[in-house]
Amino acid sequence: MKKFLLYTLIFTVFISSLSTLKAQKANTHDKIKKILYFNPEVEPDLEEIKEPTNHAFFSAVSDNVSAFRRNKMLRSEVQVSYDSIDSKTILEYSKNNDADFVIVPKVKYFKVGLGKYVFSNQVVISLKLFDSEGNFIASSDYDTYRKNMRLLGSAANSIKIGTNGAMKNILKELRKLKPSSEAGF
Repeated sequence: MKKFLLYTLIFTVFISSLSTLKAQKANTHDKIKKILYFNPEVEPDLEEIKEPTNHAFFSAVSDNVSAFRRNKMLRSEVQVSYDSIDSKTILEYSKNNDADFVIVPKVKYFKVGLGKYVFSNQVVISLKLFDSEGNFIASSDYDTYRKNMRLLGSAANSIKIGTNGAMKNILKELRKLKPSSEAGF
């Protein structure tokens, strides 16, 4: 329960930082902020694990976003390549969905054992944050094994923990960018 409250507080600060960053550019404090999330790219690319991964990822995101009235989560059922996303694609999706920010996620499972379909519950969640013009703002990675030493538990819980951790890391990146954005941007 304490971790949930801590992650909720961290995500509140994350969303308010996003709102502050966008408000500095457009001077619109009263507008509801819309954040577009794509379906995460899943590695390894197996159809059997994509749907449960998407469900766990968006469950973690919606749990955090639902606590805020000034922000709205938009979900795109499209999966884009995490490594080769271009600004034109981001611009088109944000314009068509009237989104203020776009997040491109990736979930990488660790393979263990000798079998082809044996996976561990350890995941790496990667997020890239873009503004509505397609400009890259920040990225983060969260490895559930290295950060939490998570050996037991379900993959769905690992995805939720990793998503919260990746969002927290993006918040740290935004804090680093904040002084330079106030200087002249």
